[in-house]
Amino acid sequence: MQQPIHRSLFSIQWVAFKTIVVKEVRRFMRIWQQTLIPPAITMTLYFIIFGNLIGSRIGDMGGFDYMSFIVPGLIMMSVITNAYGNVASSFFGNKFQRSVEELMVSPVFPSVILAGYVMGGVARGVMVGLIVTLLSLYFTDLKVHNLPIVIIVTCLSAILFSLGGFINAVFASKFDDITIIPAFIITPLTYLGGVFYSISLLPEFWQDVSKLNPILYIVNSFRYGILGESDVNVSVAIAMLVMFIAILSSFSVWLLKRGTGMRS
Repeated sequence: MQQPIHRSLFSIQWVAFKTIVVKEVRRFMRIWQQTLIPPAITMTLYFIIFGNLIGSRIGDMGGFDYMSFIVPGLIMMSVITNAYGNVASSFFGNKFQRSVEELMVSPVFPSVILAGYVMGGVARGVMVGLIVTLLSLYFTDLKVHNLPIVIIVTCLSAILFSLGGFINAVFASKFDDITIIPAFIITPLTYLGGVFYSISLLPEFWQDVSKLNPILYIVNSFRYGILGESDVNVSVAIAMLVMFIAILSSFSVWLLKRGTGMRS
């Protein structure tokens, strides 16, 4: 008798997970003009302005032409911002419509609810990253140095920032609240995270300060996967990503169990 119960419970969780993921993917695909096209246009402008116009005057960076150097950082920037934004806007929208309360009283595990929303964010982040990668091929001859590192870093980064978007949505009380962290934290850290320069150009003190920026490790480990060049230890960067994912996952599940910001 015990085995059918376990099988039924697993079936419920799997159906719930799959339903949330499909809903999330359909949501951003239905409004692709707002979710997929704007990031592609923005990154194309970065390629033209920073890569072609400014890059031609800067010359080489880290042993590579400037366009090749910034492409990995711009790809990763598009992945993390879209993964974050997808979960933050989607979960807060469901919370605002009070549809999250139905999930909270269902027999679905909090970890399954979280995983469904996070996978939706990962799907959008990876999809935008692929679009930006294809666009970059028009501007530079992109070669992959280490494909497993590229895949691992992309997926881990998308998961991490999807979790960040989820936590932001939980604590947000109005729509404006989900734009504060991207505008005042993620964007500045991204620009200071080695996307447009190598920290080896900085004085030693500012190199040490830059190493406190978590996005520096994401950008440089991804750059290593593409170019084989990094300002940080890639193994340390991946270990840090895994550690932060474990911490944010545990915190997010705890928030769901408590119903923080979701129960009136």
